[in-house]
Amino acid sequence: MEQITVKNTVNAPVARVWELWNQPEHITKWNSPSDDWHCPKAENDLKPGGKLHSRMEAKDGSFGFDFEAIYDEVVDHKKIAYTMTDGRRATTHFENLGDKTEVTTVFDPESENPIEMQRGGWQAILNNFKAYAEKS
Repeated sequence: MEQITVKNTVNAPVARVWELWNQPEHITKWNSPSDDWHCPKAENDLKPGGKLHSRMEAKDGSFGFDFEAIYDEVVDHKKIAYTMTDGRRATTHFENLGDKTEVTTVFDPESENPIEMQRGGWQAILNNFKAYAEKS
């Protein structure tokens, strides 16, 4: 199955983008696709074999899910690769553009939702990250 790619250029240096992307106290502030969702909990053991865990919920309490993955590769300020609990893989690249950083995530789609819906959801989360990073 074809992988899905989402990307955005963040107006912040790569060291700051890396920190905001990976520290749990920041993840809980940007890891949602829209204003009616939130991420009340995040844990991140950023190393090969370490675990990423976040909880995403609708603010009205109608739906929520846990996201878990194990890191396969971590290259500081450049690349993060992990395998989700269902076996799908994702890789995020951080390209240093001086005072900007291009963030690109490529991931295996799941089979329950349309490709465009998955791309839209992951892109919305990345857009939310960009907005958070640029005001932090």
